[in-house]
Amino acid sequence: MVKSICIGVLLLGFVGGAAAQGWSPQRNVEIVVGSAPGGSNDKTARSVERALVDNKLVNTSITVINRPGGGSSIAFTYVSQRAGDPHTLLIGTTALLTNHIMGRGKIHHSDFTPIASLFNDYVVFAVNANSSIKDGKDLIAKLKGDPQSVAIGFATALGSHNHIAAGLLMKSAGGNARDLKTVAYKGSSEAITNLLGGHIDLVTTAAGNAAGHVAAGRMRVVGVAGPRRFEGALADVPTWKELGIDLVYGGFRGIIAPKGLTAEQVAFWEGVLRKATETPEWQENLKKNYWSNDFLIGKDFRHDLDQTYDAMKSVLVELGLAKQ
Repeated sequence: MVKSICIGVLLLGFVGGAAAQGWSPQRNVEIVVGSAPGGSNDKTARSVERALVDNKLVNTSITVINRPGGGSSIAFTYVSQRAGDPHTLLIGTTALLTNHIMGRGKIHHSDFTPIASLFNDYVVFAVNANSSIKDGKDLIAKLKGDPQSVAIGFATALGSHNHIAAGLLMKSAGGNARDLKTVAYKGSSEAITNLLGGHIDLVTTAAGNAAGHVAAGRMRVVGVAGPRRFEGALADVPTWKELGIDLVYGGFRGIIAPKGLTAEQVAFWEGVLRKATETPEWQENLKKNYWSNDFLIGKDFRHDLDQTYDAMKSVLVELGLAKQ
């Protein structure tokens, strides 16, 4: 009798332990990126992959999948078709909001499961090192004098947060955002290549995409849309606020999953992502890529997405890009 009770207790303990562990991935996990390799979205995905695998937070393999095109709509469609699959993750960006606002597709951010906002990526304004635009005041003067004289490149599509940043600068300087001459590329690396090749005059991009080129003397950043100056290669670049322009603007990077995940599956990804962002390697990535820590999960992340959607819609209406 005593032996039977002991066995029963052991079995209960085993079941309880298994239940406490909850869900975990059972096969390869895909992290889907809506832009080409080399840009901020791709860097984010690969940083997440390394943090999860190197710290043994996930026991299965992880593959980063680049599906550029359509302003990330190809990637969004791919992930949205995998409802209930916790082995598919998406690098969430502002394109998830702007595509719907602009009528590029019917996919809304509520069609996904928000997992975690990882960081904010403030936009910088960069020119070729040989450009006649020497600083932020030169850029403002050229935009005011003849907006069409400055070809502005960015990723990943018209209406992206990099486009919105350019529009906000024009508006803050007293001009009409619709007058800008803009060129959209599939990835920031492509936009930068065209800047270095002299095909465009200005790039709006993430600070981390520009810093290496600045350090090598190939590019010059003339203004930072951050709340304060960056460190490192960009330490001497003033913020737009310092130059008298009321512009603080960036894009979030987060992890989004398909709709229909269970509470256990969501809790797993929230937990391991929190642990990943607390590692020394991740903190070093934040510093190296000029990312601003902004970790949010659950209802806080959902609320932030809703607020950002409303704010971006207002700007895109002014740019003439919002679907009426």
